[in-house]
Amino acid sequence: MTPAPRKGRGAGSNGEGRFELLTREAVDDGWQLEPEGLAPFETIVRPVLAKSIISRNSSPDIGFDQSINPYYGCEHGCIYCYARPSHGYLNLSPGLDFETRLFYKANAAELLDAALRKPGHKVSAIALGANTDPYQPIEREHRVTRSILEVLARFRHPVGIVTKGVLIERDLDILQDLARDQLVSVGITLTTLDPALKRTLEPRAASADARLKVMRQLADIGVPVRVMFSPIIPFVNDAELEQVLEAAANAGATAASYVLLRLPHEVAPLFREWLATHLPLKAEHVMSLVNQSRGGKDYDARWGTRMSGEGPFAALISQRFRLARRRLGLERERTEFDLGKFRVPPERGDQLGLL
Repeated sequence: MTPAPRKGRGAGSNGEGRFELLTREAVDDGWQLEPEGLAPFETIVRPVLAKSIISRNSSPDIGFDQSINPYYGCEHGCIYCYARPSHGYLNLSPGLDFETRLFYKANAAELLDAALRKPGHKVSAIALGANTDPYQPIEREHRVTRSILEVLARFRHPVGIVTKGVLIERDLDILQDLARDQLVSVGITLTTLDPALKRTLEPRAASADARLKVMRQLADIGVPVRVMFSPIIPFVNDAELEQVLEAAANAGATAASYVLLRLPHEVAPLFREWLATHLPLKAEHVMSLVNQSRGGKDYDARWGTRMSGEGPFAALISQRFRLARRRLGLERERTEFDLGKFRVPPERGDQLGLL
């Protein structure tokens, strides 16, 4: 039974995660409840006190070795989000729970300040938003991302931000300050220019026009901007590749990247549900192309191929991307951060030396 869509939500169901002891199964009880009769899923946000704040990464196909995630879960509700399975570690569902049961790290700034003061801290760019979006709607109230950026600015520590949230424009003052010392870059994810597709694919994310406007604002204050056409979904948004890159280049982006649709763990059945609900006539062909690009499976997690896939479709996407990137001048590889600007500021109460 295909679940009925819920307005403003990406997932249509709330299946158990792979670590849960109990299983749930949807059945037809004969009441024939209409979609408009479904109770809305309210967004519930709670604070947590984290034990640490910087996560380390050793994956060879990811361009950073340390990251910070201010939140657990993400209200944007993107159905394709590879981070959905992480909610299973909280004994919550990667489905609707992931976008409605959210947590913010109330002590993030305090932990980060302490971590950066440690003598053994390695200065390299911290990725902000590698797992969930640092500028999702709840950041407006809780300001965890803002507090993290304030700490990084005090320490003159480099940061790379990935987001599709336009709330980043609130923090242009800090970003401009960091940009003067080559300490920041921003990647803006732009998945489609089609408003109707965005409404179901990324229901609570900002519009494409709003994201392009933010790109221009960032570029105008000297922040290096990368457009991330991610994910590329076969037979859904792949035809937009050149249009998306051109729109971003016109908005001031100087770099581009893409990721082929990834469906790890519980994301695959959620995405199949989404296809059956919103694109039923395309569903079989979409998954056929996904499987062809993933060694006959919904997902292949091997390093080196998990981001781009393999096979004829993946090769064609790679070729189109390279040609468009070159034509549009989006070939900047990585931002060169100035690591030498790092400093440990005095703590409150420290006694200054006498002159």
